[in-house]
Amino acid sequence: MIPRYLVDEELRKLPVVDTDVIVIGAGIAGLFTAIQSSERHSVLMITKKSLLDSNTRYAQGGIAAVTSPEDSPAFHRQDTLIAGAGLCKHEAVDVLVHEGPKGVRDLIRMGTQFDQENGEYALTKEGAHSQRRILHANGDATGYEIVRALSEKAMDDPNIEVWDDHFVIDLITQDGECCGALVQRPDGTRVLVRGKATILCSGGAGQLYRYTTNPDIATGDGIAMAYRAGAYVQDVEFIQFHPTSLCYPGAPRFLISEAVRGEGAVLRNIKGERFMERYHEQLELAPRDVVARAIVSEMELTKSTFVYIDITHESEELVKRRFPNIYEFCLKYGLDLTMDWIPVAPAAHYTMGGVKTDLNGETNIKRLFACGEVSSTGVHGANRLASNSLSEAIVFGRRIVERIEKLEPLADM
Repeated sequence: MIPRYLVDEELRKLPVVDTDVIVIGAGIAGLFTAIQSSERHSVLMITKKSLLDSNTRYAQGGIAAVTSPEDSPAFHRQDTLIAGAGLCKHEAVDVLVHEGPKGVRDLIRMGTQFDQENGEYALTKEGAHSQRRILHANGDATGYEIVRALSEKAMDDPNIEVWDDHFVIDLITQDGECCGALVQRPDGTRVLVRGKATILCSGGAGQLYRYTTNPDIATGDGIAMAYRAGAYVQDVEFIQFHPTSLCYPGAPRFLISEAVRGEGAVLRNIKGERFMERYHEQLELAPRDVVARAIVSEMELTKSTFVYIDITHESEELVKRRFPNIYEFCLKYGLDLTMDWIPVAPAAHYTMGGVKTDLNGETNIKRLFACGEVSSTGVHGANRLASNSLSEAIVFGRRIVERIEKLEPLADM
């Protein structure tokens, strides 16, 4: 029997903090919704560590949105549905592909500086994308740039209060509505936070796995507390394994971005043979689940624990310019991306499912919303299309804020 609450606490005896909007978590989902909400509401952001600690910070490849005249929402929609293996919610995908470009403009307005070439935004291509539509920043540090820009804006916003190093224990519900959260402070004391809307932006659950690209904070807290509160949870069996994480003695499972393959890198087994032609017509740019399974198959056939990713045939200038962080990280372990084949293997990367929401990001519990990786909007189906995660967060974050505008004030408990 799963308990309704993790701790036996008399809420009436706790100190109470009132705010309009409670944002649990950071990353692009938490920061974006907090900033948008702060235009009309007081916002309290509660983070387990800090605004800079999230999966978003480690996102390398970029954000997918239609910005090129050669591209279209119809192409983006088709690519997303194919990658999702027939399990995407079509209405949610339509929302994503049509509203994504506006979300990117919002990020730019908020200070995000995407890479440019010849006065135009530079676009790259990733697995299962039919067009070059991935905007990136500082080569391979897109997530960090987005978090930098949004966190600076949030910290300067007088309507946003940030509680770092606080842990949300449980969501508090009354009469079928979410009215706030039980929070533990760094000193171990607890407080009841009340708000007219609570937004879960707590990320995924990669740390359930031995090998993951996720930071330590990705422990599935948000999904668990929502489930205990009675929220519907769906599709959590679909965990995406990124095909290419660094697999080298003494090194962490560092992500080798899909954009590396998008810029021409190939995969080789330990015999030096390219193998993706045996598995999919799109070769190294097949959907992530296809590439990950192909790598595992090759590892089994060759009795190895890794395969190689090889971009040595591209120019040293391109590699260092497009992937400065990956280049420097590998170099710390004696691996030169411009000269060496890099050993890689799949690792747990993204939770496709999560807390079920409607097209406005609202759960079946009134006043409780979910955004980003903790949510299950239906966009990703069984396998997320590369770089759709950041797009999803801003698109549905905006919709959540619009829905909150229509909520009545919270009644007294």
